[in-house]
Amino acid sequence: MSRTLTAKGAATRQRIVIAAALLIRDKGASETSLDDIRAATSTSKSQLFHYFPGGRSEILVAVAEHEAAQVIQAQQPFLGDLSTWRSWQQWREAVLAHYTELGERCPLGALTSELGRSSPEARAIVTLLYDTWEAALTGGVQALTAGRSPGADASARARAILAAVQGGVVMLGATGRVGYLEQALTLALEPLRPKEC
Repeated sequence: MSRTLTAKGAATRQRIVIAAALLIRDKGASETSLDDIRAATSTSKSQLFHYFPGGRSEILVAVAEHEAAQVIQAQQPFLGDLSTWRSWQQWREAVLAHYTELGERCPLGALTSELGRSSPEARAIVTLLYDTWEAALTGGVQALTAGRSPGADASARARAILAAVQGGVVMLGATGRVGYLEQALTLALEPLRPKEC
């Protein structure tokens, strides 16, 4: 939004975004209407359009931004420093705990299967999320493997780890079983394990 909101206005807007995100996680973007969002937030139509003049498409973009931020935030502080094998293991445990807790109500699933397809703006947000995530993982691979070969270039290894997370999360959402994510991460990280560990 280009205009400045009061603290109360910003809080109301954020409340609408969070409620819309939860609805989209539960029902999907195509099944979530403005009336659903209004009912969940006890807002009037005029209030909804006050905060989101672009209507549904603007809400979907705001939800994509919110959900992308949640995906990265859930991995902190570990994603910010993956320079040791221990930090990689802590990151893995944080990812597993986060997605186990969320199960089918996962922002990553909503972003990739629903919101990323809703508009070019939302797709750009999802692409930026993956680029940011990949860059952090690449930096971690480089830091951990400095002085030794990781078996593949750092960027390729980071992409494999990212694909393991995404695939595991999709299967978790479809089956309710975290084992897919757990095993995918274990195997994706194994080539990074120092010989002494």
